[in-house]
Amino acid sequence: MPFVDCDYDAESWFERTKGLEYDPERGGRCTACFDMRMEVTAAYAAEKGFDCFTTTNATSRWKDVQQVNGSGVRAAAPHDGVAFWDYDWQTDAMTKRKYEVSASEKFYKQEYCGCSYSLRDSNLWRKKEGIPPVKIGGEAAGLGTRYFNDPETDAAEEKQEVVDQFFKDAETQFDNARLQKLYEGRKKDQEAEAGKNNW
Repeated sequence: MPFVDCDYDAESWFERTKGLEYDPERGGRCTACFDMRMEVTAAYAAEKGFDCFTTTNATSRWKDVQQVNGSGVRAAAPHDGVAFWDYDWQTDAMTKRKYEVSASEKFYKQEYCGCSYSLRDSNLWRKKEGIPPVKIGGEAAGLGTRYFNDPETDAAEEKQEVVDQFFKDAETQFDNARLQKLYEGRKKDQEAEAGKNNW
């Protein structure tokens, strides 16, 4: 299947999320991130004559589907003839199918949202739960890339009960003021080797 590999614009992302470093997952930082990605996608769709687009973010129970869909609808609005495909991808049946396809195709299994702040907060929660921290990188980094391989096990990690417990814990563990105090004076080292989580 043909695909387009867009440029990774980290500088614009950090500029857009400035001041949102301690927002919780599903907070304002996530909206800014979804908006940025959807705006680029909608513009590309309009330029190339596509009439519809959607995002895999809407399939994840770790995401607020209304927040994701809102970004998609806003991004599509300025472009005549382009719509965002708003669909309920988070049903049990769709979640099961997602992991069946992911395992059969040996898709890469990323264990956090993707931004450095999500990595920081995910590892805080994993530590509390006695789960090893997320490892960044693949074979070249000597860490062994993780792939989906067992649909039942993988789907269990995204059970609604697991996701609900994470966000219940997050209400107290990841509040903005607590995180600011915890990481006061610490900044991500721009010179650190690629993939190092040094918050």
